Amino acid sequence: DKLVDQFGSKLITPHDMERLQELTIGRGRVSHLHRFLRRNIFFSHRDLTNLLDCVEQKQPIYLYTGRGPSSTAMHLGHLVPFLFTQWLQEAFDCPLVIQMTDDEKFLFKGEYTDETGDNLEHFQSLTMENARDIIACGFDSNKTFLFSDLDYVGKMYPNIVRIWKSVTTNTVNGIFGFDGTSNIGKIAFPAIQAAPSFASSFPVVLDAKRDSNMACLIPCAIDQDPYFRMTRDVAHKLTTNKQHKLGGKPALIHSKFFPPLQGAQGKMSSSDTNSAIFLTDSAEEISRKIKENALSGGQETKKLQEELGANLEMDVSYQWLRFFLEDDDELEQIGKDYGSGSGEYWSTGKVKAKLIEVLQDLVAAHQERRAKITDEEVRKWMSERCILGSKN
Repeated sequence: DKLVDQFGSKLITPHDMERLQELTIGRGRVSHLHRFLRRNIFFSHRDLTNLLDCVEQKQPIYLYTGRGPSSTAMHLGHLVPFLFTQWLQEAFDCPLVIQMTDDEKFLFKGEYTDETGDNLEHFQSLTMENARDIIACGFDSNKTFLFSDLDYVGKMYPNIVRIWKSVTTNTVNGIFGFDGTSNIGKIAFPAIQAAPSFASSFPVVLDAKRDSNMACLIPCAIDQDPYFRMTRDVAHKLTTNKQHKLGGKPALIHSKFFPPLQGAQGKMSSSDTNSAIFLTDSAEEISRKIKENALSGGQETKKLQEELGANLEMDVSYQWLRFFLEDDDELEQIGKDYGSGSGEYWSTGKVKAKLIEVLQDLVAAHQERRAKITDEEVRKWMSERCILGSKN
């Protein structure tokens, strides 16, 4: 609500959904809208209407998303934008660039000691590990460029410099809360995350110059919106194409908050293994974490549960099923049963058991795909090459 009420984002409307259906299912590329759209998990946008105009008119678009590699193992919260982006790539049959912000993680979390020096190479190595998890999501290798900032920044540098010139330190400090104690890299970094929003940052990969008419769509969580509000404010200075459908601005589509196991008041963290399900977890670990740590919205006694039913909004197991259970009818039935304290899924234990089953299948399938991805294959995905393929 804050994103819409205070920062000018727009809710996805039924008309937007109809257009998405027409331009994806209607063109025979996918069989159904992604469950994240059907369930209002991706719920708001900036310039999606104009982006869909581009698709309708068969003007070129590309997708941009990213990952800050901070741990060897990604968790399910990290997976959400990539699952949706994979569907978007298939649905729109378009190229995708994926930024690995190993530079950012070093600037914000890196360490230095006189004895051992710094740990920049550690974050570089995490890029390779996280790349395997991303590739395992099922993207089209011929239309996907996955890149490390530390490796690729040179090609983006002209646009980074233009963004630096266009944004004041006061603006960056106001948006991100930096002050005089922040290292200069933190203040400079937002421009590096902004640069892939412009096709001209990829002269080979997207065969684009500053006069490109290619529009960018960024699927992201709501906490990434400040970066791209800043980007959109200066976008007109980055393009020389006055006919660009979005005025050079990237379009955004936002996802809602994915709750940690402890509920909305908790924090999903790579450093707290019990706050999340990791893509490296075993079936036994998944079962234990859900049973022991997933916040319940059920009542304290069977009698109260049968009388009052569960609070579905606070129940983490039910909310996670909204993200990961594909069958809409089954999800609706679980919600009815659990919310009323009757039927097959009347209790917390029944709902947790269903979630465990869904997550064990999802994570096992992901691990199987990931295990087949070699260092050589990762390097192919990260090699600079044209990924346009058949244009929109």
